[in-house]
Amino acid sequence: MDPMTQSAQISSSQGLADGQNSAAKESKLSVKDLIHWRDPKKSGLVFGLSMLLLLSLAAFSVISVASYLLLALLCVTITFRIYKSVVQAVQKSGEGHPFKTLIDKDVSVAPETFRKHVDASLTYINRALKQMSRLFLVEDLVDSLKLAVVMWLFTYVGAVFNGITILILGKHSGNQEPCLIHNHHISEKVFSMMFTSRNYVTS
Repeated sequence: MDPMTQSAQISSSQGLADGQNSAAKESKLSVKDLIHWRDPKKSGLVFGLSMLLLLSLAAFSVISVASYLLLALLCVTITFRIYKSVVQAVQKSGEGHPFKTLIDKDVSVAPETFRKHVDASLTYINRALKQMSRLFLVEDLVDSLKLAVVMWLFTYVGAVFNGITILILGKHSGNQEPCLIHNHHISEKVFSMMFTSRNYVTS
């Protein structure tokens, strides 16, 4: 193979890898920003929608919630499609399909991305299977007894709460904790500044 062609392929593959790494870093940063409420509007929207979904799952079945969500989405898209068609017919414009840019957009998953996520999840699955076999086959008696006690306690938890209620409580506490930690750090900084200024005045 020509050395120039080989170097060009290597540089293109490196550029693709760098682009994937940067995209992964940006996605991690965006999730972290949502959790720590860096942008209150986006975090509030995500928190509200996810809480509404969990409350809906607590009141209705998964099939009903999914059907209502898809039905609402279809109602919105069909209504908008009919509205744009009527407007185009009245104005005699040839704008075409209102969702043409979204239809033409490539939504397929790249094989490399799929294999990367499968390999990452396979590592966790193998680790979990190994841990389960170790616990249920009583490789260590103390650890298996601990698991038995925890499962016995969870029977009482399950009699009081269901899974959706625990998810709602966990999500609420998970969204409140970063804000409390952030406010705690701010309070510490304020008190330290006040204490330093007071010592400076007294001295």
